Amino acid sequence: MHREHTKIVSIGNRMIGGGNPVLIQSMTNTRTEDVKATVEQIHRLEAAGCEIIRCTVPTQEAAVAVKEIKKQISIPLVADIHFDYKMALAAMENGADKIRINPGNIGGRDKVKAVVDMAKERNIPIRVGVNSGSLEKEFIEKYGKVTVQGLVESALNKVQMIEEMDYDNLVISIKSSDVLMCIRAHELLAQKSRYPLHVGITEAGTLISGNIKSSVGLGVILYEGIGDTIRVSLTGDPVEEIRSAKLILRTLGLRKGGIEVVSCPTCGRTKIDLIGLANEVEAMVQDIPLDLKVAVMGCAVNGPGEAREADIGIAGGVGEGLLIKKGEIVRKVPEDQLLAALREELLNWGKDSRHE
Repeated sequence: MHREHTKIVSIGNRMIGGGNPVLIQSMTNTRTEDVKATVEQIHRLEAAGCEIIRCTVPTQEAAVAVKEIKKQISIPLVADIHFDYKMALAAMENGADKIRINPGNIGGRDKVKAVVDMAKERNIPIRVGVNSGSLEKEFIEKYGKVTVQGLVESALNKVQMIEEMDYDNLVISIKSSDVLMCIRAHELLAQKSRYPLHVGITEAGTLISGNIKSSVGLGVILYEGIGDTIRVSLTGDPVEEIRSAKLILRTLGLRKGGIEVVSCPTCGRTKIDLIGLANEVEAMVQDIPLDLKVAVMGCAVNGPGEAREADIGIAGGVGEGLLIKKGEIVRKVPEDQLLAALREELLNWGKDSRHE
């Protein structure tokens, strides 16, 4: 089912499904019991563009901390529950906006029902999560190994169990570290379910490998019209997850806003430290709220032409560089002032935009 037609689910003050924007999630890696550290990390993630945050709730102390954390943040909080259904109950009692459970690992049907009953009473959505790494033995035996069919069947069985308890305020996630399996599983699930889907490639890896796997997997799934929330799972600073997710969404035309930096590969004509300059520009534009494309080119000969599709750009030369707008040279700038000149132009652009 295309995201335009999935069921609308409210998570705190945000809505997903039914054609609402695809929202960006991340997960804290602090101890949830440490309210100060957790709130500080969430504030960093919020500033980067995180729209829903998930925190693990493995202990009663963590569940109580949810209440204090909620007071100090402005984005919805999802409580991540493993094995102990009582933690789901405690998290909901302390204000979690959504809970993430795998009904297969929190006990029997009676324990799942206890969670569903409280969620129903408080109208708290449940994210039903299935992971290829923890697929039930019955589905592995049925299909001979972990398969797309097994993942989808497992998820739909759990959804059916909750539906039989007269509750359908649900979100589904099925994740795998196998990118192609993940793509096919989402394609199959989208054909069989009306619920919004949270999409991610689990255990994707470190900054480089994780970004590549997530970009390929999420890119295909989102391009096919599938997915209502996403997380780019990286082994690293969670802020990097947000930056990557925003870029994936912008590249697919699913998100507007923010400066996109494009830069040319280096070649023998390059006379400046283009790699360093491009990284400096990318870091510099993070705090500038403009919807623009900025080009960083290494060659003053071909740079202006190659940067024609960008709103503004810079191109390096010997001892000096060029400031370019829409492919036209605006002025020459000393090499060591290129970054400052670009920032000044962007800030002035912002002021000019507000006067329009």
